[in-house]
Amino acid sequence: MTAFIGARWPRVVVFALTLVRLAASACAADAGRDPSNTNAYAAAVPDVVIHAGQLVDGVANSPRRHVSIIVREGKVVAVEDGYTTPTGARVIDLSTATVLPGLIDCHAHITGAALSFADRVTKTAADMALIGAANARRALYSGFTSMRNVGEEYGVDVALKKAIDAGTVIGPRLWVSREPLSPTGGHSDPTNGMQPDITNSEWHGQVVDSPEEAVRAVREHRKLGADLIKIMPSGGVGSVGDDPARQLMSNDEIKAVVDTAHSLGLKVAAHAHGKAAIDNAVRLGVDSIEHGSYADAESYALMRKHGTYLVPTVLIAQRLSEIARTHPERMETPDMAAKILPIAPLMLNNLAAAYKAGVKIAFGTDTTGTTLHFGENAKELSVMVHAGMTPMDAIIAATGNAADLIGASDRIGSVREGRFADIIAVRGDPLSDISSLEQVGFVMKGGVIYKIDGVIQSQEASSH
Repeated sequence: MTAFIGARWPRVVVFALTLVRLAASACAADAGRDPSNTNAYAAAVPDVVIHAGQLVDGVANSPRRHVSIIVREGKVVAVEDGYTTPTGARVIDLSTATVLPGLIDCHAHITGAALSFADRVTKTAADMALIGAANARRALYSGFTSMRNVGEEYGVDVALKKAIDAGTVIGPRLWVSREPLSPTGGHSDPTNGMQPDITNSEWHGQVVDSPEEAVRAVREHRKLGADLIKIMPSGGVGSVGDDPARQLMSNDEIKAVVDTAHSLGLKVAAHAHGKAAIDNAVRLGVDSIEHGSYADAESYALMRKHGTYLVPTVLIAQRLSEIARTHPERMETPDMAAKILPIAPLMLNNLAAAYKAGVKIAFGTDTTGTTLHFGENAKELSVMVHAGMTPMDAIIAATGNAADLIGASDRIGSVREGRFADIIAVRGDPLSDISSLEQVGFVMKGGVIYKIDGVIQSQEASSH
């Protein structure tokens, strides 16, 4: 397994990165290089001052009114009361808008993750790279300036991150995990439901069946560019033959992943529906529980004690549940439909209970671009408010809390001095109507304006 992972990296990633670059250059007029990561470009533009009618800064529990945000060389250098205009600065008048940090999705699959049976036998790294480049643009234009991508094949997520960081492709800042680590027959075992003689040598880099294999896989992932590790200690919904309520990874395997990842400076996200998988993963030190469907009061107490985040991903479950009820033939197997129907209401109730219990919540959608599309990510905020979160707490889950989970609070997630100038704005007041964040009219990433007055801006100037 491990020799194969190392051997495939140069061919697949170089090819995928080439296709991502081709995808960017083939798009419409706004498809120039992304200048938000280009230091020379940031240094060449004048200071920008944003006059914000209302500022929700991603950390404070109350907004500020009538403030000036001064941006220089891609970062926020000051947030001042009143409307000021430094000499030579370009003024962006958002005095009738609510200004916020760029939103952060902590659970995305930006290339679609080749989840279906058809995808597994028809999609290549090139296909996924092209899809990822398009989805990255949609995400950024909708106000998501950062994403934690938790599961892709072929190393395409690493290639896409590199292309965005180099300014070749327009998209959010990415923190990426490569393939999730799963036991044989677990949620991300790509051979689940397939005939035994249908196989692909590049499928097996994500299957681990001992602590030793887990350690080796974590080290390989880190070597090949992963920023975090995703594990599958429980079964899942969108897979065949596994049970979401059961723990499938052993405690020794989970511990081996966590200890190795943390020793390398990587955080660990645990896909966990069942209570045993949730509780054991929390005790063993994972940084976040994704989904958390069957958690209970004991689980919440453990999460508070260990400082573990919950990333609830409720909207995707609701949409899948609706499909299972109204068009079960669209589910790949009856097994999937049977699993999603009881879990969707549990996930909403779990979010409400976890929030009331004081568990830290970070925003995540489980968007793949199919059932839930990139550009729709902010719809999850309305679900969170419906579950009982205040609009302010839902916003902080998608800004300050999300940045803290990622481990980048010093760079993203707030409009404060020294942070990247990742800033969005909406008409109206999302503290009164959270759905206003589904219509972001202004997007800035790294001091570069991508959207203003709802109009996407050309980035041709990035060639400077």
